[in-house]
Amino acid sequence: MKPIIVLAREIAVLNSIKLAGLLSLAACASLAALAQSYAVGADVSFLAKAEQDGMVFKEAGQPRDALAILRDHHYNWVRLRIFHDPSSSADKLPNDLSYTLALARRAKKMGFHLLLDLHYSDSWADPGKQPIPASWASLDHAQLVDQVFTYTRDVVAAFARQGAMPEMVQVGNEITYGMLWPDGKLPANWDNFADLVKAGVKGVEAGRGRRPKPRIMIHIERSGDYEAAVDFFDKLLARRVTFDVIGLSYYPFWHGDIATLRANLDKLAERYRRPIIVVETAFNWKPGRMPLKNADFAETPSGQEAFLRAVDAAVRALPDGLGQGVFWWEPAVEGGLRSRGFFDDQGNVLPVVSAFENSNPHESSTP
Repeated sequence: MKPIIVLAREIAVLNSIKLAGLLSLAACASLAALAQSYAVGADVSFLAKAEQDGMVFKEAGQPRDALAILRDHHYNWVRLRIFHDPSSSADKLPNDLSYTLALARRAKKMGFHLLLDLHYSDSWADPGKQPIPASWASLDHAQLVDQVFTYTRDVVAAFARQGAMPEMVQVGNEITYGMLWPDGKLPANWDNFADLVKAGVKGVEAGRGRRPKPRIMIHIERSGDYEAAVDFFDKLLARRVTFDVIGLSYYPFWHGDIATLRANLDKLAERYRRPIIVVETAFNWKPGRMPLKNADFAETPSGQEAFLRAVDAAVRALPDGLGQGVFWWEPAVEGGLRSRGFFDDQGNVLPVVSAFENSNPHESSTP
């Protein structure tokens, strides 16, 4: 009979081996999930408004829910933007908390994953403007940091309570030149900007409670400018801002041709070794208002489909599964942007909706 001390040591060794094995299996599973997951996505933030305005979406001549059409063509993610208080803006856009929550619940019930896009403004935030919410206009930097944390926490908690927890959250929208101007405007205020982003990241963590942690996306629009993208992410990382996913906008009339996109994505993947998602892209099915530059495709229904297939192929080709998705902006939009949508002037779905079918190499995760 072995001494108790010897038995205890053997048990401890066995437990250590088992724990190491479990950790190894968990790591392998995590890496496998990273390599295999792929977001086939669409920003549908205007969908409910378009429906309220009387738009009818059709497939094979029959009216259908636009989300059901997307789901049946392999889409598994939706992206929804949210403004702080759009009622205080001249645009009066619909994307407040209650509107966005309702659309999120609807998408979740249909099995979609959710990417929540926090603009931290009352209206559009993009590289040319990052307007501070009207109710925050008199705050100093420390107060703004507190507000970003509190607001983010409360928004994420509201989604969690409604059963619409986002799997991914953008802290800011196209923040190449900062956010919450002038306090966080770049390049003059990098430290302030980093404080604001960190507050948003902490707010997501605080708001999720015991629910799975959403991945954090940092979104800029420099898909066609490698040096500018590197300058941004190097400075962000130097200030120890934590995030999980690089998000890029790609519009060929601003950012160049497919070859430029492909080259820049490859270099960014090699440099940062982080997942990359083209989180905004679009192309016309009929001539639009934007003049084409370096166009690889005709502005026709077939050209639009070929464009999306090419963007998808460029993302999927990134090494080690780092290309993790593409989102269209927006398939169900009305008005002047309808030429970029997925539906013709009579509401019939266009060939572009099938662009992700039969895609390889790593498969799309299904809802």
